[in-house]
Amino acid sequence: MNVSNIDWSEIGQATLDTLTMLGGSMVLTIALGLPLGVILFLTGKGQMLENRVANGLLSLLVNILRSVPFVILLVVMIPLTVALVGTSLGVQGAIPPLVAGAAPFFARLVETALREVDKGVIEASFAMGARRRQVVLGALLPEAMPGIIAAATVTAIALVSYTAMAGVVGAGGLGDLAIRFGYQRFQTDVMVVTVVLLLILVQALQMIGDTVVRRVSHR
Repeated sequence: MNVSNIDWSEIGQATLDTLTMLGGSMVLTIALGLPLGVILFLTGKGQMLENRVANGLLSLLVNILRSVPFVILLVVMIPLTVALVGTSLGVQGAIPPLVAGAAPFFARLVETALREVDKGVIEASFAMGARRRQVVLGALLPEAMPGIIAAATVTAIALVSYTAMAGVVGAGGLGDLAIRFGYQRFQTDVMVVTVVLLLILVQALQMIGDTVVRRVSHR
């Protein structure tokens, strides 16, 4: 493979675009997905805010968004994306569909992590006179934190693949570079470099996530 033809400045910019998309969408995914996951859990059967109607509607919304392939979601959301950020292209135009695709996924993982918390912890908190908000913030979320961090790690890795797919609609980043040069122009060297960079990014995210989970679990 001849790498002398690779424009490393363009590779660097594409990497920066991918990291920007990942960082921006991950922040918004957690901001939306975490409370959504908590609400899904609290309104579930046998929980402190049990509400079958609310839980059913939220579950339906989450399931619909999760069932739509991300490439299709990119196209379907173009009018909404333009309305929100003024464009459907580039890094800015990629973030709304990235969040729409990842937030429901993260919410389900958060809900699962909360279900794994020992019910005795919640009952003990109520027995000591804690209110619902105190139980959620002071007992439930701290106990589920290792699972939530692991969920965030899985979601971040999924977002890496989403950012690559976003290149189909001109979102920029390594995926866009791979499509324009590696696929459309048959430049295998560019394709290999972009794949290697994505693999390194995924491995780094997994290592960071595992390290944080271990530290939180040992507290």
